[in-house]
Amino acid sequence: QVHLAESGGGLVQSGGSLRLSCAASGLTFDLWDMAWLRQSPGKEREFVARARWNGTTDYSDSVKGRFTISRDNAKKTVYLQMNNLKPEDTAVYYCSAKFGRYDHWGQGTQVTVSS
Repeated sequence: QVHLAESGGGLVQSGGSLRLSCAASGLTFDLWDMAWLRQSPGKEREFVARARWNGTTDYSDSVKGRFTISRDNAKKTVYLQMNNLKPEDTAVYYCSAKFGRYDHWGQGTQVTVSS
């Protein structure tokens, strides 16, 4: 059974940094595309960043240059380094694992950025 466990969320001041982690189990991690998405109250879930199985990455325009996604296949973990955080980054951040038509999600971790 696939399980994704996010950690690292919290409360930070505007301009601060946080590092999110997502530990995966129950899958052949290095074959899966891993992504971070987020959802703010009253808004739809939105894409943040992706690290594909082949090592390529992409980002939403709103976080490009501030966030960095990375993955450690040996540890089956994907990270999201978030710098220069802004109040509009406040959301629940979810980890996603995707392989073909298979898609799994974690429970999410709250990130709150105070102004």
